Amino acid sequence: MLRVAAILALSVGMVACERSELGVRYGDTLIDVVDIHLHTGEWDTTPVSGQETLVKFFPFPIGLQAEGAVDGILSREGLLEQLDRAGIRRGVVLAVYAPKVFGIASNDLVIELLREDAASGDNRLLGMASLRFDRWDEDWEEQLSALDAALAEPNMVGVKLAPPHQHFRMDDPRLTALAVIASNHRAPIYVHTGPSPFPGTRNDIPYIDPAYLEALIAAHPGADFVLGHMGYDFLAENLGFLDTCIALAQSYPNVYLEPSALGARARESGRDNMRAVLVAARDAGVLDRVIYGSDGPQRPGFLKAYLEDTVEVMEELDFTADEATAVLSETFETIYLN
Repeated sequence: MLRVAAILALSVGMVACERSELGVRYGDTLIDVVDIHLHTGEWDTTPVSGQETLVKFFPFPIGLQAEGAVDGILSREGLLEQLDRAGIRRGVVLAVYAPKVFGIASNDLVIELLREDAASGDNRLLGMASLRFDRWDEDWEEQLSALDAALAEPNMVGVKLAPPHQHFRMDDPRLTALAVIASNHRAPIYVHTGPSPFPGTRNDIPYIDPAYLEALIAAHPGADFVLGHMGYDFLAENLGFLDTCIALAQSYPNVYLEPSALGARARESGRDNMRAVLVAARDAGVLDRVIYGSDGPQRPGFLKAYLEDTVEVMEELDFTADEATAVLSETFETIYLN
């Protein structure tokens, strides 16, 4: 019988595995894939409630050594191993400052990870910077200055905001200065939209409803906004603010949509959710604004499973290879890398 440590090593990439073909087969076409939504972090900077949540992601007996599992799968090597399993060429790693919910994955942590990746010659990882809001009233100008510096780093391509996890309103007027900084760096602003189920989250309407972003979006046409999760309600497990997200994308050419996490196999309605949001985007004429993301790695094999299910839904909906390519990589490259 294998010891727990050996199972852990096999599961989070501490043991080398053979790289599969990068890309997904869609009919006769091999499509490149970019995952816009990957998390990193460290067990020691995660609050107890967050640690308890992470333990649930790992099957027995890996959860018995959750600290090693988390640090392994969220490392550069762990992320690349999961990307390899899924056939994904590039991933975007997010900095997050949410000390009361998930803990802190700092800009410095992400920058160091990107530097390691560049030095290795892989160049498969990109990053999004963030900033702290827990002392926002006292040091918001200092936080914006730190964000500006982080965005100047090589391969740091965007901004990550999570209002319900970071406890700030989407209509905070000081976000105007943030939008200017992001626009100057040509760094799209990713915003978590919709309620979140995790302990410590603020689920009041101004923190979760993307309608509260409209004034900021309208005032900054030179800044691109990505509405993460497409407004999905992870509490009630329904489509939540999807209609608002679609309406914003129809009204503003600088609004993009990202359907991460809502299609997960662990969610009974996952495939139905993915089908519903992709149909809504196609019917509204904004399918070319959808950008693929998983919200992984979560657990070993999650990236692969989420991509497989997404592709299967696109096939069921008779997406053309061009439409699938736009969702899986092309639209991302257009706004993040050009």
